[in-house]
Amino acid sequence: MATPAASQDTPSTPEAVTLILVRHGMTDVTGPRLAGRAEGVHLNDTGRAQAADLAARLDGLRPAVLVSSPLERCQETAGAVAERLGVPVTTDERFIECDYGSWTGRGIGELSEEPLWRVVQDHPSAVRFPGGEALAASSARAVEAVRDWNSRLLLASPAPSAGPAPTAGAEAAAAPPPPPVYMVCSHGDIIKSIVADALGIHLDLFQRLRVDPCSITSITYTRTRPFLNKLNDTGESLAASLPTPAEAGGDAVVGGGAGSQEPPAVYQEPAADAS
Repeated sequence: MATPAASQDTPSTPEAVTLILVRHGMTDVTGPRLAGRAEGVHLNDTGRAQAADLAARLDGLRPAVLVSSPLERCQETAGAVAERLGVPVTTDERFIECDYGSWTGRGIGELSEEPLWRVVQDHPSAVRFPGGEALAASSARAVEAVRDWNSRLLLASPAPSAGPAPTAGAEAAAAPPPPPVYMVCSHGDIIKSIVADALGIHLDLFQRLRVDPCSITSITYTRTRPFLNKLNDTGESLAASLPTPAEAGGDAVVGGGAGSQEPPAVYQEPAADAS
């Protein structure tokens, strides 16, 4: 996404804005069931620990705004960050989870037997969940929300003051302010959609992306193009971030998986023959 055209007339405004995307922490149903927009899905003990660790990892950062999906698990994750960083949470409905309709609350194993499952995996841009939302529609609203926040923050940045041209000694004072940074706490499929848009890849390929609970993904939007700075950074070791046996099967978990809560699929040397 390019920066707003207005910024071309105000060279002392920032030329870029950085978005930090955070997925909510673990709940009791993250991974085995499709929580969707079900109410009353809260962080469990693991999720609260993840949120506290996430907040500590972000220590020293003061985002211009901290935005969250309205669902409890995101509000609780964002709340931990807000308390640590001293920034209030702003709720934006456009970052809510996809409406999975009648799939909401059902087990992932059960859903994988549905004929629609293969379409979700292989041609997600064509999917509309029964009684719910199209994945393309949820992607479009989330991407539009990002564009809106980018424009708001860039246009809200201080413009150069009127008056005589600065002297050589005042050049430092006239330097552009640092590019604004903001955070959004949302859901696995929503974050994957935003990343796919930033990378210029079709929504049908977004299942190739992985976004674990309480992971950080960072994108800088400049006037000419976005840059992906981080993807699915959980702060864990590489071994802990390897795919679980379920993930190694090739299908993406609708709504996002549980991350490294299962043992990683690590190759092990066969035991030596004791004879």
